[in-house]
Amino acid sequence: MLESLHIANYALIDCIDIDFHSGLNIITGETGAGKSIMLGALSLILGGRADTKAVRQADRKSVIEASFKASAHPKLQELCEANDIDWDPDHCILRREISPAGRSRAFVNDTPVPVGKLAEVAQRLVDIHSQHQNQLITQPAFQMEVIDTIAGNADLRAEHRKYYDSFREAAKALKLARLKVERSREDEEYTRFQLEQLQELRLSDPAEQEELEQRRDLLTNLTEVKEALRLALDSLEGCSGSAIERLDDASHAALKAEAALDEADDIPARIESARIELKDIAGSLASADAALDADPAELESIDDRLSAIYAQQRRHHVDSIEALMAIRDKLARRLEALDNSDTALASLERDARRAMALARESAARLSESRREAATRFAELLMERSRPLGMHNLRCEIAVSQAQSLSATGIDEISFLFAFNKNQPLMPVGGAASGGEISRLMLSIKSIIADRMELPSIIFDEVDTGVSGDVANRMGLMMDQIARSIQVIAITHLPQVAAKGAHHYKVFKLDDETSTHTRITQLTASERVDELALMLSGDPKSKSARAAAEALLNH
Repeated sequence: MLESLHIANYALIDCIDIDFHSGLNIITGETGAGKSIMLGALSLILGGRADTKAVRQADRKSVIEASFKASAHPKLQELCEANDIDWDPDHCILRREISPAGRSRAFVNDTPVPVGKLAEVAQRLVDIHSQHQNQLITQPAFQMEVIDTIAGNADLRAEHRKYYDSFREAAKALKLARLKVERSREDEEYTRFQLEQLQELRLSDPAEQEELEQRRDLLTNLTEVKEALRLALDSLEGCSGSAIERLDDASHAALKAEAALDEADDIPARIESARIELKDIAGSLASADAALDADPAELESIDDRLSAIYAQQRRHHVDSIEALMAIRDKLARRLEALDNSDTALASLERDARRAMALARESAARLSESRREAATRFAELLMERSRPLGMHNLRCEIAVSQAQSLSATGIDEISFLFAFNKNQPLMPVGGAASGGEISRLMLSIKSIIADRMELPSIIFDEVDTGVSGDVANRMGLMMDQIARSIQVIAITHLPQVAAKGAHHYKVFKLDDETSTHTRITQLTASERVDELALMLSGDPKSKSARAAAEALLNH
């Protein structure tokens, strides 16, 4: 339940702290006193949009903090632990901060969280039903939510959602595969042409291009290369006074002068080693020279091969044989997939049909559960609503098949009402007055309150449009709901206000510079004053005070 609410620097509120209690908590106050401001602040805890205009003083942030007792809420504990939110077994504290610049921060048990996650936690703790939400009863989504709550369909809906998502994924995969096949068939002839051209190249070695280019450059410059080789050979051994010949002379001379040389220097042997090395180099040069025979046919063949490779590289906007090989293999796979597309599509179609069958089976289970719950709910709603002055109310919950499968099943649900004996059943939006809708919504909330697994529910003037004995009965209904969960009711009706176990008054207080909203919990005598004021406008009126005391005693 909601234990306390702290609001600071928000609209007309500089700072208030309220402690709430279990049972029925009543909030009253004159129009414009600030009740809606408090509710607006609390709505920020539920993920409402932050508005910088609500920041009272521009030099500091607005803070709204609500503390809930949630020790007996295992699903909330699971949610917090799954999102790495600190869990306190005694309290769950939600906080929203709005900076003057408009930046918003959210916290759950002092753990920073996205606003969406704050809302997800808050919606498991409190339900705020305001006046404009009375129109929810006309909306199909709300009507379905009510019936599913009555039926206890949470597990069935989760199961169906799983099957429905699987069906959507299978259908999407089939659709994409068909589109891919269609596009591939349109391009099949060109794809085969591209593949044939690449296959004709018979590419296998990524280094082939580099080797061919090196060989082409060599053959193109063959004359210059052979002249260079010949010059090198002549310098080593091919002419008088060549390097090897001079080394022969040096070797003979060193042998003659060996006696004069330092034995450790080993000059003759070193000269002989140099002569042998040069002879080996000369042999290598001679072999290279012999291998370079000019062959115009080889050069032409290399040029043709490189031209074919370059043409395909330009066509496919790549610059290597490795990339061409990758494109060739990709084209081959595409054509292979196209050749096998009928088999692949047939398999995807079977998957989609199987997924649809499972989704339809789960939707059928939901439909059966909803039809049973719809009958029970219609009877319950008439039973709860008749004491609120709707003696001739007739209700029918129509569960019909929708045109297509959806995430919620294959049902369309419509609440049909007749409020007078001679009135045909029709949708509530065209059949009910504002007061009748208010009473219907309260009756619905009273039926589903226990099943909602909510610690707290807040009614914001749900009793609008009623008075007298009906107002008294609405108060009794709120009191009945409050025996199982905490109820906080904002009301203008003394008959409802008298039913509260705890009564708070919202009022304005002026100082020299500004107006402030305040709230206080009323004592027993103060409650008499407030009810007398609500009854007659004069808290000192003896008749009004007697009526107020009678309401409280009753």
